[in-house]
Amino acid sequence: MDILELFQKGGPAMWPLAVLSILALSVILERLWFWLRILNQEKEIVNRVLDAAQENWDIAADIAKQATDQPIGRFLYAPLRLLKVDLETFRLALEASAEDELAGMRRGEKLLEAVIALSPLLGLLGTVLGLIHSLRSIRIGDLGTESTAGVTTGIGESLISTATGLIVAIISLVFYRLFQSFLVNQVKIFRKAGNEMELLYRQSPPEFSKSTAIVHEASRESVNPPRKKSKNLFPQPPEEPNVNDSLDPEQ
Repeated sequence: MDILELFQKGGPAMWPLAVLSILALSVILERLWFWLRILNQEKEIVNRVLDAAQENWDIAADIAKQATDQPIGRFLYAPLRLLKVDLETFRLALEASAEDELAGMRRGEKLLEAVIALSPLLGLLGTVLGLIHSLRSIRIGDLGTESTAGVTTGIGESLISTATGLIVAIISLVFYRLFQSFLVNQVKIFRKAGNEMELLYRQSPPEFSKSTAIVHEASRESVNPPRKKSKNLFPQPPEEPNVNDSLDPEQ
């Protein structure tokens, strides 16, 4: 018995099950490619950025910028692209970027959850409809006769949809749990990389304070130029003559 024959004997519930299986397969293939590409490169990116940050933050920012096609690269580049960063801003940039990247890693999760929940129900519905169709033509007087021989065959064919729904749900559940384990591992990696970045920032923060101070001084001088010393319009009065010297008779 080939697949097409099984599909035809499974009843009308096989069509929505086929649609759900195609959707689940597309999500599984796309997520497998996504996770394989991430897991092969993220450790190298983290090590390169952290090693460069110990020497020069500008080099670390360039390395993270080149890796922005990866979630871990965008996560590490988020605080390094800011012109002026203090410790609180550095931490907020890491947290915001981590939330965005982890949300993107959950893509397709809701669809797999829907397939896992709907597939067994649709299979059971197909079985119930097949049983109704098979048992509808049975009469009480026909029990034990040859006319009821086809009923058992119809009951067996009606169970095809239930088996199909369970197979689709089980396969989807396996990959759903696999992707969930990958996501939990990514949370640990992001937390560890963020903590190490923050620790390096506490030890040797980027020297943005000097440059920003020079910029502020230059802007302040351009807006408020130094005042020139005003000339005294009134000359100083001449010194008073010494009265004792003018009345001295010896002079």
